[in-house]
Amino acid sequence: MNASLTPRPVRRARIASLATYVPPKVLSNADLEKMVDTSDEWIRQRTGIRERHIVDPGVATSDLAAAASREAIARAGLTPSDIDFIVVGTTTPDMLFPSTACLLQAKLGADHAWGYDLLAACSGFTYALTTASQMVASGASRYALVVGADVMSSIIDYTDRTTCVLFGDGAGAVIVEASDGEAGMIDFLNYVDGHGGDALCMPAGGSLRPASKETIEGRLHYVKQDGQSVFRFAVRNTEDACRRLLERNGIDASHIDLFVSHQANQRIIRSAAEKLGIPDEKVVINIERFGNTTAGTIPLALNDAVDEGRLKAGDLLLVASVGAGFTVSAILMRWGLKA
Repeated sequence: MNASLTPRPVRRARIASLATYVPPKVLSNADLEKMVDTSDEWIRQRTGIRERHIVDPGVATSDLAAAASREAIARAGLTPSDIDFIVVGTTTPDMLFPSTACLLQAKLGADHAWGYDLLAACSGFTYALTTASQMVASGASRYALVVGADVMSSIIDYTDRTTCVLFGDGAGAVIVEASDGEAGMIDFLNYVDGHGGDALCMPAGGSLRPASKETIEGRLHYVKQDGQSVFRFAVRNTEDACRRLLERNGIDASHIDLFVSHQANQRIIRSAAEKLGIPDEKVVINIERFGNTTAGTIPLALNDAVDEGRLKAGDLLLVASVGAGFTVSAILMRWGLKA
């Protein structure tokens, strides 16, 4: 048979390495108290956030992505030339085009890779991970680089106390490869509800409302959010996606070793975990140190869990995210990295 016509094998894909990066500059709640009418107590009670990392002027999403990616590639024992596919989950690309994936490919010297950006807001990393896993499972990719990176400070209005307290900058990267054992992605569930698009968005800057004097004066190039609508949707659908995924695979929540949810608000995470019956000791929350880094939160949380010895090879991991759009994602996997 012609080799080019040979069906590609379907395999399980696993995370072979993980690395993260946050900029060194820290913006604390005390700093925000000097900028807007808010307080450390108010922010902590409602979100759980204590501080977040913010880039210096001139530092872009591709810079954070490159720092995390270089370390992930090295930890996997690879070189940039080994990477054949790059997918970057981001809401804050360096520019509208070319894609951040193209800029990242050049910065890494990953000359054999193709790729693109994936825009799913806070579900950017999980959507990108499921995409890359299918590429590897099908045999279309040998080593895929998955990145979740955002410079949210570039689109945050620091005169709007309802949003500026929430977000930070950060990035995470993983290498996905075929698994020769039980480790790897078991199943995933992704869906969208486009009716919620107006609840969390950046109104201007696209084809609908190109940049103009009016959009700039109206501060429409910043994140706008209906906090209550987003909160209710996130709580309901984080639980719903996870429950549906577990039921589809015949797994009881009590068998989950660790639950890692998008770090938008500790009340959302705890509420979803409680409804699922997952105890606090199996839940990762690190939002107090990073805030909501959008596509960066999941890898940052995974990295902390590994460093703290809470996530070990063989553990059954449940990951979930909800983002603007609305986008929803849940992933069930058997962790393969050794601490």
